Amino acid sequence: MKTLLSIGHGYSAEALARRLLPQGWRVIGTTRRAEKARRMAATGVEAVLLPGPLAGALAEATHILVSVAPDEAGDPILREHAEEMRAARPEWVGYLSTTAVYGDHAGGWVDEDTALTPTTARGQARVAAERGWTALGLPLHIFRLAGIYGSGRGPFEKVRDGTARRIIKPGQVFSRIHVEDIAQVLAASIARPSPGRIYNVCDDDPAPPEDVIGHAAELLGLPLPEAVPYDAAEMTPMARSFYAESKRVRNDRIKAELGVRLIYPTYREGLAALLAAERGQFTGQFTGL
Repeated sequence: MKTLLSIGHGYSAEALARRLLPQGWRVIGTTRRAEKARRMAATGVEAVLLPGPLAGALAEATHILVSVAPDEAGDPILREHAEEMRAARPEWVGYLSTTAVYGDHAGGWVDEDTALTPTTARGQARVAAERGWTALGLPLHIFRLAGIYGSGRGPFEKVRDGTARRIIKPGQVFSRIHVEDIAQVLAASIARPSPGRIYNVCDDDPAPPEDVIGHAAELLGLPLPEAVPYDAAEMTPMARSFYAESKRVRNDRIKAELGVRLIYPTYREGLAALLAAERGQFTGQFTGL
């Protein structure tokens, strides 16, 4: 039986599990919270609580997906389970990284061969984690994810309640990706493994963040949210770190090598689908993404 061990079973891994479970896969997921373990079990995912040994799950895993972010001390899985990981013999390993590893390119284009020059602590930690996972000698595939959105992670709630703001920073652009397209890319890589390969996972339309908020308001038929200059905007340190870098990310490799055809090639299709799903759920005509 094909068995996926999902280390740090989060939003993107859940989307992949929804694809694999109906195909007869076994999915084992790790979490550090008992409440989440119960929720995972309800979806058909076998939960393993951390901290604790991973050797048993690793021995049964044919495929491994790592979604755990580094902390201030580095990658916690490498720190706590490196020897167990080295002893594993999976067919495929995926590590979910971030496009923050490329740093700031003043709105210019980057691809998988672009030098890694992160300017944020978050990006620097990811570069170190990528190198640490590569050093284990596993059949590793690295996926550098753009900003993730999807069911439950869209802009509509903030637009509706009036808390959305269009943060204006001239020249600022972000790449983004719908969670279902992340799952599609991961499934395509599993079907066409190429150990050592790195893939950017993003859509076709890098865009200023204020355009996305404005389009969400338009779809809802609500007034355009207030425009706030970046220097005057109140943001969390994490949110402000995203604005420290501006780049456009190329996704040619997932198309050429994995045969991916994006479900949501731009945020316009993605937001429209989220709103349609939301309204369908209210009418009982849609079961969700």
